[in-house]
Amino acid sequence: MTSNDGDRLLRRMSDMERDQSFPDSEPRDAATIMLIDRAGPQAKVLLGRRHHSLKFMPGKLVFPGGRIEAHDRAMTAVSELHPGTQAKLLERVAAPSPEFARGMALAAVREMAEETGILLGVKGETAPQTPGEIWSEFAKARVFPDLGQLHLIARAITPPKRPKRFDTRFFTADATTIAHRIEGVVGPDSELVELVWAPIEEAARFDMPTITSVVLEELAARVAAGMAHDLPVPFYYMGSDRFYRELL
Repeated sequence: MTSNDGDRLLRRMSDMERDQSFPDSEPRDAATIMLIDRAGPQAKVLLGRRHHSLKFMPGKLVFPGGRIEAHDRAMTAVSELHPGTQAKLLERVAAPSPEFARGMALAAVREMAEETGILLGVKGETAPQTPGEIWSEFAKARVFPDLGQLHLIARAITPPKRPKRFDTRFFTADATTIAHRIEGVVGPDSELVELVWAPIEEAARFDMPTITSVVLEELAARVAAGMAHDLPVPFYYMGSDRFYRELL
């Protein structure tokens, strides 16, 4: 991605009208995975449509994701994060540690499982040791998360005085890392009512939050650049009433 492209995305974030009249709050650490399928002529990305009755972003197309939980970092994995990915996860963090970095990555894997029923990783001969909750499904399916296959694409902090604030790390993983599917997780009565595979360029024009469309363009640029772990990672945040795009 050229500097002009980066400036264009930054302007899109800055020009968006947003209601910042809410009481301010500290952003919560969160993680999401943009699952990508590069098997065909066009790279496609997986999006989920949120239920129309939800208070937060009803009906919007989003990436599966959510807050980090304390037990995430305790989950067994078949591989650890690439050193370059871990280093970028620990930049601009108040209390950096390898445990924090792996917790962020594992939170993204867990949220994918909870919201879509898709378990990412590698099938093993034995079951992994798990810290409970949705991770027990990984034990049943003998699936070990494969953190070395995760790439960090972007980081973004929700602007101040919004109803909910997150410090989100956007990961990507290839569709070939799908090791198991739990049936019945997505449907008319679920948080996500449908899953959509769409070409990245087309998906960026869907009804979605601005940051989601911006990060989709960052993902397309990363694919075009070869998906190396040591490529720069854009960090979007607001300070002094203006947006910044810093490269980690």
